Amino acid sequence: MAAMSSLTLLRGPSIVKALGFIKSSNFIPRIVPASRHPLHCHRSFVAAAHDEEAAARAAAVNADTGAPTIFDKIIAKEIPASVVYEDQKVLAFRDINPQAPVHVLVIPKSRDGLTELGKAEQRHEDILGHLLYAAKIVAEKEGIVDGFRVVINSGPSGCQSVYHLHLHVLGGRQLKWPAG
Repeated sequence: MAAMSSLTLLRGPSIVKALGFIKSSNFIPRIVPASRHPLHCHRSFVAAAHDEEAAARAAAVNADTGAPTIFDKIIAKEIPASVVYEDQKVLAFRDINPQAPVHVLVIPKSRDGLTELGKAEQRHEDILGHLLYAAKIVAEKEGIVDGFRVVINSGPSGCQSVYHLHLHVLGGRQLKWPAG
């Protein structure tokens, strides 16, 4: 479909009013390129979602092998990260593919079998609570304590792509509902 100006949709007296507004306000109409057509955006979103789902399914295959994850390598300082908060139990760092102006990951420094929330056991209660408290500290440090979201993806249907439990702290803009 060819790109069209919103003025193309106006007919008769409506076009006269619109052109009068443009002339009096120095408004410059913007023609939306075909690549930004809503259908195209929808296709891109669908493709990205499909890629994310495929990555989650692929990651699930090696979820419980005990092999080091990218997060283990960040904890060991083998891979650099932009650290926001750290204590004895958790590490919080900026996501390299942010989905909001503030997007910080909070991870336990020890996996202890906690590869996903769906595998949590009673022995993990302390670290789970500490992760949430650390998310609140991150929100304070990032200036978003008045409104933020904590997301935990669990398992392939939850689009988890790294099997080391982690919390996403998102904020810095109006978040919408429903989330997914």
